[in-house]
Amino acid sequence: MQSTAKQEQNLSNDQGQALVKLARLTLENKLKQADGQSEAELQTILSDPELQNKQGTFVTLHLQDRLRGCIGSLLPEKPLCESVRENALNAALKDPRFTPLTAAELDKTHIEVSVLTDPQVLDYTDDQDLLARLRPNIDGVILQQGMARATFLPQVWEQLPQTSQFLSQLCLKAGLSADAWKKEHPQILTYQAQYFEEPK
Repeated sequence: MQSTAKQEQNLSNDQGQALVKLARLTLENKLKQADGQSEAELQTILSDPELQNKQGTFVTLHLQDRLRGCIGSLLPEKPLCESVRENALNAALKDPRFTPLTAAELDKTHIEVSVLTDPQVLDYTDDQDLLARLRPNIDGVILQQGMARATFLPQVWEQLPQTSQFLSQLCLKAGLSADAWKKEHPQILTYQAQYFEEPK
């Protein structure tokens, strides 16, 4: 599956699927001590210059249709391949919400990779203006207030389709009150994502 909200990355489906395979192989090599031989099959795609570009990525793991780990990097600090490897391991082993993924669970785990555009500050005047400016199913949102910070990927709109509810849950994720987006005028940044997943 491929979804594009804004074609800044221009990754093909084959390139995106290569990143998904890379995430799985990284976890297999870590959790199952695989010999890495199968990873050689990906080298033609992984050597693609576009996959060496620096972009933010997230790796999301689902087990039996439930979130099992999700960690990423919002800023373009590392090449795509390196970022996906690192975030796959972090999502599986270091998401503080979950116990580390086991080798047995990996076989039943569904992997999704999101490739992000660079976050941009969203200027808005008040809470109603913010509601009007955000684009459901298109924008990923970063909310910052002091030391508090949280993000929701664009895919989260599927679970929280109402913009007010989306923002309230994002505030709670950041450790703020649910109505902080109305009362405290937090900084808002938006980004878009291309995302790729394994066949279900």
